Amino acid sequence: MKKQYFFSLLISAMLSVTLVMAQTVTERFQVSGNCGMCKSKIEKAAKAAGASSAAWNEDSKELVVSFDSGNSSVTQIQQKIAEVGYDNAGARATDAAYDKLHGCCKYERTAAVASTDCCKGGVCSKSSEKNCCKGGKCTASSKKEECSKGDKCAKGSDCKKSCCSKS
Repeated sequence: MKKQYFFSLLISAMLSVTLVMAQTVTERFQVSGNCGMCKSKIEKAAKAAGASSAAWNEDSKELVVSFDSGNSSVTQIQQKIAEVGYDNAGARATDAAYDKLHGCCKYERTAAVASTDCCKGGVCSKSSEKNCCKGGKCTASSKKEECSKGDKCAKGSDCKKSCCSKS
């Protein structure tokens, strides 16, 4: 009887640790699109990539997603959305995926949506308004910066965390 009690207690403790470690994260980012059909496809793709909830606003072009950080990531969600044809803050859809969109869903594509790889050849490849901070993702407004060894930004960057990671 004591063994069963101890075993039950051990399993309960392990489940508690697992629940504490799994964290629900909510993120917001821009996703290009036009209509209700776009909304449906974007939200469905986000959920297929592991989002527990996804809500895209047609007017602001903003997607709000919630997901378990142990099962998914914002990068995975952004990539899945790009795979169905929608450019977003973290991934650009291929031309083939974009071409498959219904006529009403074909939004105006701009160069402002960049790829997830921020640092190429030691220089930030994103637009001149951004730099390579936070795990190789451009997040801060600044001029283009050169990357030095050891994941540190050169030329007086305002980065405080790892920077210009090559992924």
